[in-house]
Amino acid sequence: MFGLGMWEIVLIFMALLLLFGAKRLPEIGSSLGKGIREFKGSLREIETELKLPEEGADRGERREPPESRPTDDENNGDTRRLTTRQ
Repeated sequence: MFGLGMWEIVLIFMALLLLFGAKRLPEIGSSLGKGIREFKGSLREIETELKLPEEGADRGERREPPESRPTDDENNGDTRRLTTRQ
């Protein structure tokens, strides 16, 4: 495991035990586990959002990318497009 031997792991665990105490270590471990789970969940969400446009293209659907849509700043708060007369 990461090139650490048994004695190095025991030494690290003993140092953590001395620093935080026996009551605090399970709390730290559970909060660390929750954080890792939330991080993995957010990665899965991002992954599925990135795959959605690709799947729609396979079915013949076309989705407009968010960058090409006009924003309120570009239209000065007006949602319709301004056209010029020729």
